[in-house]
Amino acid sequence: MSITRVLSAALLAVGLAAGPAVADSSPSPSASEDSGAPTQAGTSFRTATEIDQGQQATASGSTGDYLYWSFPADAGQRPDVKATVKLPDSHAGQTWQLDVYDGLRRRQACQYGAQTRTAAQGAASVELACVMRTVRAWSEPWADDPLPGTYYIRLTVVNLTSADLGQPVSAEVKVDSKDIGGSAAVDGSLAKPLVPGIAVKSESDETSSSSTKSAVLSSIEPDDGWSSGWWTDRWVWTGIGGVLAALAGIGGYALTRGSGRPRGV
Repeated sequence: MSITRVLSAALLAVGLAAGPAVADSSPSPSASEDSGAPTQAGTSFRTATEIDQGQQATASGSTGDYLYWSFPADAGQRPDVKATVKLPDSHAGQTWQLDVYDGLRRRQACQYGAQTRTAAQGAASVELACVMRTVRAWSEPWADDPLPGTYYIRLTVVNLTSADLGQPVSAEVKVDSKDIGGSAAVDGSLAKPLVPGIAVKSESDETSSSSTKSAVLSSIEPDDGWSSGWWTDRWVWTGIGGVLAALAGIGGYALTRGSGRPRGV
């Protein structure tokens, strides 16, 4: 009886020791979770897939399709749009182009970056980039400056042979931005950012009408909300400059005033 008890206790100890090892070998639930990045692209401005800055989106399509994404950009930011197109194994030379449009659907110029590139015959992929101008808080109506709001990315092929039309391709798009700060600040700000349907949203908020109108609105915005446009670090430098100017005036007066009225006067 005692031998049986000893063997049972030994088997139980072995089972408890092996239990955690088996549990540790299984994949954790967090490793299999989806990151939430979009895996498809729109086919027009109205159906553009919304992405956040710093988020890498992927999509599958065919050569000849127009792929659209949208992202928010606020005042003081300089967006950097990058795209990679993975081409089929066998293809002729192809020219791909990356275009960026603002909330008014005006095509924005790129400061630098390979906005249009030609993939040689049989190339595995092609990489495109567009570093935009700094987004301004306000601009003249006739100007083409980038303003706060929604921006659209359009990726398509512009030079394609009929034999390659319709072949499957996959694309990766990512948007990063650099905060330029007060050096790009301007006097003034927009009443509302250039977001699709922002006027309809404001009207529906005032009248407390049904939410059917706001269904067409873009839901993306910066993490900390849209900036008011009046505060920049230029105010800090202006204050420091004013203090230094006052100190310089006091020092100059102290050096030039002399010791007082001369004797005998």
